[in-house]
Amino acid sequence: IRCKAAVAWEAGKPLVMEEVEVAPPQKHEVRIKILFTSLCHTDVYFWEAKGQTPLFPRIFGHEAGGIVESVGEGVTDLQPGDHVLPIFTGECGDCPHCHSEESNMCDLLRINTERGGMIHDGESRFSINGKPIHHFLGTSTFSGYTVVHSGQVAKINPDAPLDKVCIVSCGLSTGLGATLNVAKPKKGQSVAIFGLGAVGLAAAEGARIAGASRIIGVDLNSQRFDQAKEFGVTEFVNPKDHDKPVQQVIAEMTNGGVDRSVECTGSVQAMIQAFECVHDGWGVAVLVGVPSKDDAFKTHPMNFLNERTLKGTFFGNYKPKTDIPGVVEKYMNKELELEKFITHTVPFSEINKAFDYMLKGES
Repeated sequence: IRCKAAVAWEAGKPLVMEEVEVAPPQKHEVRIKILFTSLCHTDVYFWEAKGQTPLFPRIFGHEAGGIVESVGEGVTDLQPGDHVLPIFTGECGDCPHCHSEESNMCDLLRINTERGGMIHDGESRFSINGKPIHHFLGTSTFSGYTVVHSGQVAKINPDAPLDKVCIVSCGLSTGLGATLNVAKPKKGQSVAIFGLGAVGLAAAEGARIAGASRIIGVDLNSQRFDQAKEFGVTEFVNPKDHDKPVQQVIAEMTNGGVDRSVECTGSVQAMIQAFECVHDGWGVAVLVGVPSKDDAFKTHPMNFLNERTLKGTFFGNYKPKTDIPGVVEKYMNKELELEKFITHTVPFSEINKAFDYMLKGES
């Protein structure tokens, strides 16, 4: 199939609309017609290629909604016409992680930012005049058609509007699941959210759904607070406004600390603050943000001995194929609000505008 794709030819340079050829799906693969794609900061990070091995030319994109066009050999759970969300991580169904109720970190299909081809043969399914174009996260949704491993495809309710539920494939689920599946606040408890970007706001949305009584947003940008109120955030702390550590500020506000905290920044400083601001005896802190590769953080072991718990999460502990259809149903049942997460809608041909909005912090 020939279609339009937004190709990144080199680091940090605007994406170029090109006509690409998309090969048929091979064993355990599906070819998807992408109808809506969303932009995540991870796309920007790898497009800028400041902190990792650059791989170009490449087709980015990993939050999207589409319809299965064709399936490869061995695919039995998907068929042409299915409405789907491609996911940057997968669920093979066979490995120890997939068999575990506690893990979603599939051995075969977990996120791999270095891989530029498909697992089956290492080859790309995209080309321009015979020259291969690298894949990204096994999804490459900045293309009219893409080929994805069937284990990375969630089949969803065909009535769900794809222009809204496309955001469920990454950031929204990561934040929502960090709160609902990992922090698990009880009704009436207090929750602190560090970082009020899309993932942090999704974590706040999870706290709202769980019935938290106080949701304290922590961010270095005070302009984010007004918007955060729509996501259930009730109070706001900017660490720059205080001359004492923010964990101390929060402890004083909450009579000893919050019941739960969720860190969504990737800053080691924020990770320490999120852990140290939870109440002794029962407090749980969950780390979501991805740190730089040489980062390490330090806290006193007494913080653990005083019965605080520190947890990590990947993709909100959701198994892509098993659990993501249920997140879409939450939206369909009006338990989860998605519209408020979408700030801009731009034609695919103007995708560079979307990058500009994100780089300027306007989206």
